[in-house]
Amino acid sequence: MIHHIDLTASTNDDARDPQYRHGDVVWAEEQTAGRGQRGHVWSSPKGENLTFSVVLEPTFLPANEQFLLSEAVALALTDTFAAHGIDTRIKWPNDIYAGDRKLVGILIEHNLSGGTLSRSVAGIGINVNQSAFDPALPNPVSMAQLRGRYFDRATLLNAYLESLNRRYAQLEAGDKDGLQRDYRMRLYRLGEEHPYRFPDGTTAPAVMEGVRPSGALILRHEDGAVREYLFKEVEFVL
Repeated sequence: MIHHIDLTASTNDDARDPQYRHGDVVWAEEQTAGRGQRGHVWSSPKGENLTFSVVLEPTFLPANEQFLLSEAVALALTDTFAAHGIDTRIKWPNDIYAGDRKLVGILIEHNLSGGTLSRSVAGIGINVNQSAFDPALPNPVSMAQLRGRYFDRATLLNAYLESLNRRYAQLEAGDKDGLQRDYRMRLYRLGEEHPYRFPDGTTAPAVMEGVRPSGALILRHEDGAVREYLFKEVEFVL
């Protein structure tokens, strides 16, 4: 069920309420404390975009494979955009880019029970109809800017939820190889040499080879060495 509200601090925080069960959606017209990756704030003008959280209960998924859920969530977005004539790529770990511009931010938060996931909340912010952005943002873009037309947000949300149901069913059926293959094919900068920044502040070029089910990014360095990096161990230089 979609719960459409006018104002909240954070849809992810709201979606933690036990009243919401698997498949429920909290959609807010405005958030006062929306969160993004790496502690960033997600802001959006009221009524122009989609800011929502989906509650999922993937009790079948081992904790060490939780990134496969992120893949399903992100792939469902690329599926939805493709159906609307927009070619997108997944910027690891799970932003969605159109060209070199950010169209979607995703923040997934998990609860564990023993060795499996018990409950996950996928917070998603899609730039839908926004035409002017804060100049401090480095590279935002909206669907309206890309396609030159207005999009009905409720229709778009339902289209995404249908895509998510298909990708989630693929995950639940155990088709991990299929998800991994599709995710890899849609990776932003796959097989290209680009600079990356590391925790010590140094920057070096590397070629992205793929991503493990654990979420580790696989990079091939100039010396030929192939190394794996978890989130916060490496950062794109844009």
